Amino acid sequence: RALRPPLMELGFQVAEASRGEEALMALRSGSYDAVLLDINMPGIGGIETLRRIRSLQPRLPVLMLTVRDDEEDKVQALELGADDYVTKPFSPRELVLRVQALLRRCRPDPNEGECSSFGGALLVIDEARHEVHHQGKLVALSPTEWGILCALARVPGRVYSRYELVNSVRGYEWDGYERVV
Repeated sequence: RALRPPLMELGFQVAEASRGEEALMALRSGSYDAVLLDINMPGIGGIETLRRIRSLQPRLPVLMLTVRDDEEDKVQALELGADDYVTKPFSPRELVLRVQALLRRCRPDPNEGECSSFGGALLVIDEARHEVHHQGKLVALSPTEWGILCALARVPGRVYSRYELVNSVRGYEWDGYERVV
């Protein structure tokens, strides 16, 4: 509830759900730009809620907020498609900036909408539909994999550093292992 005022000051409309089930019902009946999700929710927990959100709305930005600072929790949430992971305590200003960055990264790109094909159409990337087909079959990708693929496909043949790929996909300096993207 303490997060509501700083977000509303910037013009965000904020809806709250205290349980995972409530959040999922709200997502089924309404339209939202992003979700702030706590791992330690009563009922179905935040990780399971995240899993279900991803099955309902794969492109909806999700920012995890939690007191749990365990690396395994972070890795699990990010692998399931969380776009950011913030541990408490954090300042309202930091949260607002992270939400703004998340929304900026997730807004439709004016260049989106084109299909790119590679290898004589063996690989087709449809950015408007957020789909990838390999040899005619739909390929399931995590949000991070999707971001990396799109970054690499936009300028074929270009070599990227890890730093460039992380910033392209995450939009800020990601604090992960040096050899992991």
